[in-house]
Amino acid sequence: MAQDFSSHAAHAQALTRFVDASPSPFHVVATASEMLDAAGFASIEPGAIPAGPGRYYTARDGALIAWVTPEGASPTAPFRVVGAHTDSPNLRLKPEPTANTFGYRRLGVEVYGGVLLNSWLDRDLALSGRLAVRGEDGPEQILVKIDEPILRIPQLAIHLDREISEKGLLLNRQQHLAPIFGLVDQHAADIWSIVAASADVALTDIIGADLMVHDTQPSQLIGIDQEFISAPRLDNQLSCHAALTAIAGVTSTSSIAMVTLFDHEEVGSVSATGAATNMLPLLLERITGGLGGDASDHAAALSESLFVSADNAHATHPNYPERHEPAHHIALNAGPVLKHNANQRYTTDAMTEGVFRLAAERAGVSTQSFVNRTDMGCGSTIGPTVSALLGMRALDVGCPQLAMHSCRELAGTNDPWDMTLLLAELLH
Repeated sequence: MAQDFSSHAAHAQALTRFVDASPSPFHVVATASEMLDAAGFASIEPGAIPAGPGRYYTARDGALIAWVTPEGASPTAPFRVVGAHTDSPNLRLKPEPTANTFGYRRLGVEVYGGVLLNSWLDRDLALSGRLAVRGEDGPEQILVKIDEPILRIPQLAIHLDREISEKGLLLNRQQHLAPIFGLVDQHAADIWSIVAASADVALTDIIGADLMVHDTQPSQLIGIDQEFISAPRLDNQLSCHAALTAIAGVTSTSSIAMVTLFDHEEVGSVSATGAATNMLPLLLERITGGLGGDASDHAAALSESLFVSADNAHATHPNYPERHEPAHHIALNAGPVLKHNANQRYTTDAMTEGVFRLAAERAGVSTQSFVNRTDMGCGSTIGPTVSALLGMRALDVGCPQLAMHSCRELAGTNDPWDMTLLLAELLH
């Protein structure tokens, strides 16, 4: 590995810094690019993929692909691809967000993905994302990251909702989730003026925006022995960070090692930068072509290739054990989790499980196996999408966590480094 951490905790601390620097998918790509630059990867424009060996990456919006083509690679060299996603469930601003209601300045937001709505209440919130601004040749992208706590979604007092303890908290997405950011009679600035000032651009130069809400509380290690990571967006920035760290350490391999970070997994992956796009298939074809291969060579390469879908897994919740398969206890700090589903919501089969087990043995990493209760529905991720698109063998793996899709999630301190070691083996 390129980074020799002295302990699992040191790697976990690096993960917290990655997460705090990356409140949006666009920031994930920027932070990932910095990691790859430091590891000697060359940044390539999407339309200028080079032929031959080297360490490269290309990025577009909230997606990034990095790869290592070894010296002497043949036109039929197989690919070892680790995939993750840059997006997380959150609240995103509407095009005309500002509203004045009963003397408060509020923001109109749209729910993105499967959000645990209550987890966004009574937190100090801010804004991040990107702006499109006027440029000489058209729109130019500028990242925005406001970390000051300018937003709040206050919960209704229990005195005004006496039935909450018996009937639970019921939130209407349109009515109850609008953050407040000021008082009208105190002449609070319009939200666009705040954003423009933060980005150091003229208000009139803003011609488009993708902005979202994030928690301002820093990520940290918690627990009596700091055995837990408390952070936002662990699903799935934990996997992004592990995959990037793993490929940064790749030095020699007989395969073409690759990490692909997609956007929009939380809403189905069907977008220009989601897992269902042709971005990855076209790049793989061009890499084979750059090695002198033709369509037949590319088919041979894909037949021996492997896609590893890295996305977090559900740990067994100690307060809700009845929601989990009784024979498959999943614990924090007990190692990466191989995910199974007979209905192909996950891609793992006997052969790819074998590849996984052997890689874990070589890495010296303990592993766990997850399957849903038979009487409960199963989520999915990018594995089935990419596997079907490429006809490539695949498996689904992830670090265990609690509070998935909460504004604030919980993982084990030891698991991210073990996942990194495992992914490094799978990339060879």
